[in-house]
Amino acid sequence: MLEPLRQGLPPLDLATVSSAASCALPARLEAVREARQFTRRTLNQWDVGERFDDVCLVVSELVTNALRHALPSPSQHSGDQHPPVRLHLMRWTTRLVCAVRDPSHDSPVAGDSEDFSAESGRGLFLVDSFADSWGWHPLAGTLNGKVVWALFRLPSPTASAE
Repeated sequence: MLEPLRQGLPPLDLATVSSAASCALPARLEAVREARQFTRRTLNQWDVGERFDDVCLVVSELVTNALRHALPSPSQHSGDQHPPVRLHLMRWTTRLVCAVRDPSHDSPVAGDSEDFSAESGRGLFLVDSFADSWGWHPLAGTLNGKVVWALFRLPSPTASAE
């Protein structure tokens, strides 16, 4: 079990975010493709192509984990009016955060990354490998569940102009 971690996550003051976008995802595995398409469109609008492949891989893994491990059985959420999984993308000048919200209070569990031929169980290993940092935290107040996030450092605008 992983302890909740906010270390490395920028303050979530929306006034400091230069761009933000989010989308609700249906409770079906096809939503992973929808999440990647949303991420591609958003990063293109923000002109943040430098980390595109890394970000899309991490988004795919976070959404897949939420859909596979964090959803209640269909009978338990059929009357729920809120989408069970939501993808948030937030950009600061030199940082991008991908956050996936799900209804589970359970900690993310890293699988055994020793078996590289396994077809599952490596999602958080990949997130750790491709993101600059990542973590999770439980939601409070009127929101139930947790958010699993990944941070990507972006080149500063002055560095790319030189």
